[in-house]
Amino acid sequence: MNQTDQSHTRNATVIVGMQFGDEGKGKLVDYLSEKYDIVVRYQGGANAGHTICFEDKTVVLHLIPSGIFHRNCTCVIGNGVVIDPDELLKEIETVRKLGYEVEDRLYISHNAHLIMPYHKFLDSASEESKGDQKIGTTGRGIGPSYMDKFARKGIRIVDLLRPNVLGEKLRANLAYKNSVITKIYEKEQLDVEQIVTHYTDFDRTIDQFVKNTQCYLNEQLRAGKSVLLEGAQGSLLDVDHGTYPFVTSSNPTSGGACTGSGIAPTHIGSVIGVCKAYMTRVGNGPFPTELKDETGAKLGKIGHEFGATTGRPRRCGWLDLVALKYSLAVNGVTELAITKLDVLDTFDEVKICTAYQLDGKSPKDFPTDVETLEAAKPVYKTFEGWKTSNVNAKSFEEMHPNAQKYLAYLEEELGVPIKCISVGPKRDQTIFR
Repeated sequence: MNQTDQSHTRNATVIVGMQFGDEGKGKLVDYLSEKYDIVVRYQGGANAGHTICFEDKTVVLHLIPSGIFHRNCTCVIGNGVVIDPDELLKEIETVRKLGYEVEDRLYISHNAHLIMPYHKFLDSASEESKGDQKIGTTGRGIGPSYMDKFARKGIRIVDLLRPNVLGEKLRANLAYKNSVITKIYEKEQLDVEQIVTHYTDFDRTIDQFVKNTQCYLNEQLRAGKSVLLEGAQGSLLDVDHGTYPFVTSSNPTSGGACTGSGIAPTHIGSVIGVCKAYMTRVGNGPFPTELKDETGAKLGKIGHEFGATTGRPRRCGWLDLVALKYSLAVNGVTELAITKLDVLDTFDEVKICTAYQLDGKSPKDFPTDVETLEAAKPVYKTFEGWKTSNVNAKSFEEMHPNAQKYLAYLEEELGVPIKCISVGPKRDQTIFR
């Protein structure tokens, strides 16, 4: 095999959320990780959490890929991730306490950007100043860190290797940031030397994990290794393709997997889209199928719908096919995973939004501008509930007929095979077709 052929091995799979995040990607990544050599987190930061249930444990990870709990799996934090040092060190300690090694199993891109103390401050202060127009950010400094990245003022992991260079960059940044902090927000300015010392200490701790992960991943792919790429949040929160401005600051869509990891799209053989059997959203922004009644409250209660990072209650609603078809197209999804079907087990009837009504018309496309989407009224198709648990089903055929009908309708309408169905929170409560 020549060099050109080797560079086009399609050994990479992308897992991407189809909704507003919180689709259950963590469980799927955790389940699939034992089948892959490497798992990569390619964007976002500590503003999103992946909840994993195994061995009667429930663990929430924000930065380290979910594959860390499979001992033969190597985990990579890619260049597209913005890293909070304190959060990363907490997670490393959590993994170790659970009896899992991180040495020689976790690598961090030397090109990943860092979240600085001023990012967190400015994130919270900016959000607070917006009053009723809040975006609903977590205040973790993610947006301001990406802003500095694209303004070419960011601090990267590689900068930690040279404390004198780090100090110069921080002083240049803080000359402006401190003027904003003191003059606009009337708070005490941040101490440059204190920050340099803190981040220099952080470098000593993580130095063993830092790697040129772009080169590493490409080398591993050429050697025939398999790679699973996971993002945070969901497609409808993508900064380019989501419900702007109520979006995240990066690209959780499948295209972001390439820019956030450094591998070429020709390596990607499949894209797995993950969506709940219903729909949720954290924070503000349009949500056509949101249920502000007892049904919505019931979905939230049964599904334990609280943000893994913030603890905020998630807004709940029925599954939206208009939005889902849009996400499938944007991501080039080759197969679907349906999660939390068990949350619907006790409902007399379940609904799916099949279209929108807007000014007496039914638009074919999902509108991403807020004003249009807020005016859209959902059109529903109603299904008879199955009123029983499918948790003991080991195949699609063993599921209740009404649950089968619900899923068969989705598959037919979407034109994408449903290969995975989660019927409970545990690893083994998953049906693969």
